[in-house]
Amino acid sequence: MIFCMPMAIIGVASKGTIMETITMDSQFGQEVPVSGIDKALRQLWQQDDSRTNARLINLAVYSETPGSLAKNSEIVRELTREHACRAVLIEMDRAAQDASIRAWITAHCHLSGGKKSVCCEQIAFSLTGVSRGRLRNTVFAHLSSDLPLIFWWQGDLSPIFEERLYSVIDRFVFDSSDWTNPQKSFDAIDAAIATPRPLVVQDLAWTRTYHMRLAIASLFDDPLAQQSLHQIQKIEITHHPRHRNTGLLLLAWFAQQAAWVSGTELAMKIDGQHGNKEGFAFDDAMGHPVQATLVADEAAPALALVRIAGEHFEIVIERASHSSHLHLRLRVGEHVTDTLAPAGADEAGELIGEQLARGGKNSLFRKVLPQFRELLAAHPR
Repeated sequence: MIFCMPMAIIGVASKGTIMETITMDSQFGQEVPVSGIDKALRQLWQQDDSRTNARLINLAVYSETPGSLAKNSEIVRELTREHACRAVLIEMDRAAQDASIRAWITAHCHLSGGKKSVCCEQIAFSLTGVSRGRLRNTVFAHLSSDLPLIFWWQGDLSPIFEERLYSVIDRFVFDSSDWTNPQKSFDAIDAAIATPRPLVVQDLAWTRTYHMRLAIASLFDDPLAQQSLHQIQKIEITHHPRHRNTGLLLLAWFAQQAAWVSGTELAMKIDGQHGNKEGFAFDDAMGHPVQATLVADEAAPALALVRIAGEHFEIVIERASHSSHLHLRLRVGEHVTDTLAPAGADEAGELIGEQLARGGKNSLFRKVLPQFRELLAAHPR
């Protein structure tokens, strides 16, 4: 299913064009009664005939972090430069004793051809108290019913994530880098995937591996590198401590692609787990042992280094902090190549934009997930 298309398809200019945000009497819009949202939206578009309402998806953003509405409104403002949507922002305080709900509306607009503004609606909700029923019945009642729903969950999964919620979602986006208990949360994701209604899941920790995976694959396009695949003895991945799951997902992907199986010492700490280093063991397709090491570095970007080495063979992919490029090096005997490639984004808002542009069913992530979970269980945090 294609969830979104570039704004240029509907005549909206790309980045760098003039943009406006209308009906702003707070950080995230004009406050309206919940019962009057639809009426207020109609009035919003009647104010100016030069504004056109554009949407190709519903984008819901859910957070239980105080102050998230203002931050997410800024993220949506940037996303609508390229992706037409109706955005529904939800901030929930489940610990509050009293149940309440407030709502705001606004529209993020881009000037097209110097004359006509093409705008995307935004509805923001602040809920307090135990609000499971209100999340589904009140908030979801204001989606565009004929469009697919992409639901971006921020932070740890909570009891709000249940079948009555995910049964109405088409694509569920999360960032496992933010989870304090990934094993428990992935149990909930597995349950959601197993339901009869198809649910596409997207971990932004996996999305962060995209450009590194492309770089590795491009180096193995070299015939000499392909011939050296069975000679791999070691793989090392350096990551930022917050993005350990990104490093594990990259390792799980490579092991899957190389047809490695978990070694007999997988659950053991090969070199020990001393502060910033942890080890894993595999057997390659010919039964040879392969040692994998993950190194956490506070000064690193999400992924800073991948080194794949054998006796006469080495691949190194490096990314310096704040760099927009990867440095790729291949050495097989005297054969050496040295190239650059795009590094991609690390921030969640930019990653969401990349994912909306690509779409797809994310079947590769589903394929890698069991191997990743095995690695995750080997050194639980």
